[in-house]
Amino acid sequence: MKKMAMTKAPAKDMSNMDMHDMDMDMGNGQMMHMGNLKRKFWVSLILTLPLIIMSPMMGMQLPFQLIFHPWTDYLAAILGTVIFIYGGQPFFSGAKAELANRKPAMMTLIAMGIGVAFVYSIYAVVANNWLQVTPPVTDFFWELATLIDIMLLGHWIEMNTVMNAGSAVDNLAKLLPSSAHKVVAGQVSDVDVAALTTGDHVQVRAGEKIPADGVIVSGATSVNEAMVTGEARLVEKQVDAQVVGGSVNGEGTFEMRITGTGEDGYLAQVMKLVSDAQAAKSAQENMADRVAGLLFYAALTVAIVAFIVWMLVGNLALALSIAVTVLVIACPHALGLAVPLVVARSTAIAASHGLLIRNRDAMEQVKKLNYALMDKTGTLTAGNFKVAEYQSLDSAYTADQVLSIMASLETGSSHPLAVGILKAAKAQELTPVEATDSEQLTGVGLSGTVAGQTYQVVSAAYLDRQKLAYDQAAFNRLASAGNSVSYLIQDQQVLGYAAQGDQIKPEAKNLIDSLKAQHITPVMLTGDNAQSAQVVAKQLGITEVHASLLPEDKAKLVKQYQSDGSHVMMIGDGVNDAPSLASAEIGVAIGSGTDVAIDSADVVLVKSNPNDVVEFLELARNTTRKMTQNLWWGAGYNVITIPLAAGILAPWGFLLNPMVGAVVMSFSTVIVAINAMTLHVKKA
Repeated sequence: MKKMAMTKAPAKDMSNMDMHDMDMDMGNGQMMHMGNLKRKFWVSLILTLPLIIMSPMMGMQLPFQLIFHPWTDYLAAILGTVIFIYGGQPFFSGAKAELANRKPAMMTLIAMGIGVAFVYSIYAVVANNWLQVTPPVTDFFWELATLIDIMLLGHWIEMNTVMNAGSAVDNLAKLLPSSAHKVVAGQVSDVDVAALTTGDHVQVRAGEKIPADGVIVSGATSVNEAMVTGEARLVEKQVDAQVVGGSVNGEGTFEMRITGTGEDGYLAQVMKLVSDAQAAKSAQENMADRVAGLLFYAALTVAIVAFIVWMLVGNLALALSIAVTVLVIACPHALGLAVPLVVARSTAIAASHGLLIRNRDAMEQVKKLNYALMDKTGTLTAGNFKVAEYQSLDSAYTADQVLSIMASLETGSSHPLAVGILKAAKAQELTPVEATDSEQLTGVGLSGTVAGQTYQVVSAAYLDRQKLAYDQAAFNRLASAGNSVSYLIQDQQVLGYAAQGDQIKPEAKNLIDSLKAQHITPVMLTGDNAQSAQVVAKQLGITEVHASLLPEDKAKLVKQYQSDGSHVMMIGDGVNDAPSLASAEIGVAIGSGTDVAIDSADVVLVKSNPNDVVEFLELARNTTRKMTQNLWWGAGYNVITIPLAAGILAPWGFLLNPMVGAVVMSFSTVIVAINAMTLHVKKA
């Protein structure tokens, strides 16, 4: 399952939520607080600056070096020791956990590199200044300090990714007002939003921001949820309708009962969602760990073999120097930055383009996609229905009575079809009666009691399944014009209908064309009637259409398309589409509805723009390509230089000069950084 368990924490003021106040897994459960990691990096970097001036790079004297024997070596040793103990601590903790699990990876490789570099460098100081060894022994304080700095930077960047990704939704917290009108025993008083608790009643006046998630208990209004859900249109809200904290009230005044505050609320859940997603390692990051694990074994093996061989053909000093050089050269400077830099860049781009990437592994599934299954209403169409025709099919009811009863049943619902009916009733100056015992009929419609009589609003597909008679000719005429037709029934008798038209989103055509260009077959899945679906499909160029579906039918179709090994992306609104979103390799939610954000989707398109799917696909491909390139750059340096440093070409007169190895190491790190920063995505 791709669902993320949300643990409810005690409510607190979301304005005090600090993205810096978080922990990161440094490897196999070893946690590092972000503030500590940041502090370790800056302290280590500051100490590294004088060390660079005093210590040669793999024996290479640099033009800016300051040397005053013998104090240069002693000061370098002191600075190196502080950096080693203070800055290297997270890596030794991570290596300990990796070795305990018998899975050496990045932390173990880093710990081995800095450990060997430190011990040998201390030996070099003693040998050069106390034992007067000739020729002088090369120390590796320069490599030790820079490796620790770069690895700390890489992990800081990786942790900082949460903040970069959360920057788009972090602003959602600012949508909440600072105070609310709390209602107690009919008396209204202003209180801080942070003081609100679940069950409190608050009054929301015209034009104000809604202070928390809740349910309307009195009054009616229309709410602009654009800043929260991406839906630009006003949504009609009646008694029992849910409202989301941060959305903007329209002209009405209403009273609501709070159902979620602080970390229980929608905004906090979305922020936690992003944080959890970005803190989790993707397949590419796990690949970097696997590569590091292989390099650990390779470097250790090559170093031991090289030591033995050079002991036999040379002497102890030469053998030890070569073995240590092999282990130090294996230090993964570039590899440690390979993935974090790309992740940071990719996440920042995604956030700026309105993409909430819940599951980063979804990005790596894009290259395997064969089919894009998508819902019609709200995904390809605007979901802004307008009643084109309504009629009575029973002489006991007038057309207005049919519309009024349907509006009564739909009161409180924010479903696009319900909103269309409510608007039509209002336009006809009809006054719906509040329905009781209202119940959603999944994939069918809804039922309820109006004036003591029980009615249902259902689809034509339901009538067909129940073999109920209705005007088929009228249905065909309306459906072929692209209308969705809802029927009012009572005791299995069809009383009337309302037909509503929807508009195709202007960006939908580009989505379909782009999918085809990428050899991804678009497939429409809809609970609407076949005729209406075909009208939309024909305009968009979709040839595979499945209509009159229940939610479970969509999930079955996802499995059906997957049965031959195909990879499927499901695009939907996340309500009726939740099962299929969870079943697909990639679930993409159009609009960040609460159910979607918490339960179903891998990717949430905040702006509800189909073109954002195109941008996601491009970003995913570019991100995966950059990660792969960086892994090759990072690991390639080690693969080439380790055997050269061990002297594999010595019989032909070539032994890698440590200075050359240092230059190549630095060059590889720069290439990885530049390559990550060139990641971009075109605006669709």
